Amino acid sequence: MEITFAPRGGKKELEEGFQLAPKFDENGLMPAVTVDHKTGDVLMVAFMNEQALKETIRLGEAVYWSRSRKELWHKGATSGLTQKVVELRIDCDQDAVVLRVEVGGLGGSCHVGYKSCFYRSIPVGEQAGQPMALNEKEKVFDPEQVYGKKS
Repeated sequence: MEITFAPRGGKKELEEGFQLAPKFDENGLMPAVTVDHKTGDVLMVAFMNEQALKETIRLGEAVYWSRSRKELWHKGATSGLTQKVVELRIDCDQDAVVLRVEVGGLGGSCHVGYKSCFYRSIPVGEQAGQPMALNEKEKVFDPEQVYGKKS
């Protein structure tokens, strides 16, 4: 199935219409916030280009653009930590998406081994300057076993 996007129309159509007309930044990217569909926990933030968004829609699984590798990144293709898209939302001006996903494999989304990439809290206000706190008490997988030895 070929996925096509509508041309970007006027403000009213973009904000209240029903045609998908995404806006990518000057680098051809848009932010993609990924959350656990059951808990609402933020799992990760990545970027999508036009091809990644189209593949995500077509496959029903998360596909991102890897800025470091400069290539499409089908989440879980090598690790088994897939992200099945339960719901895909786009914001009011169609320049950011939220993916509500079900995580496959061992249940983690972070390459460090935690469920979420947001596993630490930064102290604020009166607690500012204190060390960061660990939100997740244990990893859900061993990165060396899943990804092999990293250099």
